Amino acid sequence: MLVPRVGTVALLVDPSYPPSERIIRDAQEAARKKGVLLQILRAGTEAEIDGAFGELRVDALIVAASPSFGMNRFDQLVRLAAHHAVPAIYEWRQFAEAGGLISYGTSLTAMWRQLGVYAGRILKGAKPADLPVQQPATFELVINLKTAKALGLTIPPSMLDLADEVIE
Repeated sequence: MLVPRVGTVALLVDPSYPPSERIIRDAQEAARKKGVLLQILRAGTEAEIDGAFGELRVDALIVAASPSFGMNRFDQLVRLAAHHAVPAIYEWRQFAEAGGLISYGTSLTAMWRQLGVYAGRILKGAKPADLPVQQPATFELVINLKTAKALGLTIPPSMLDLADEVIE
């Protein structure tokens, strides 16, 4: 286990991102099965995020996927998690590269590569409606050991073995 004695976990969602309600339902079900309390934080703007972190009293934080978080807020989110010394997991690798503890999610590089393949097929005459819909198939785990050390966490060797990248 990465974070010992987890009793309460916060889930930060961007309320303007349409899948947020589904993400909340899935997280509530997972928390119920694991026997942990789940605090839902709905914040999308810079001020809302600052306010949400000001009220944060949890053992860990999950930052849900949102295009707004990935494009506009990742530095703020990583900075606030470090300031409040809360272990956080994020969707995309850029968060761990910026100093976040851990990221696990779809490889954006693989997604952009697939987009290029599809664009090439369309430029060669394929009809978009004839191309199959594809789900992401490549996921990556990135662990930031410097951040783990700052939080006083020890990353289990089995988790380090699974990581696609370990930042030291």
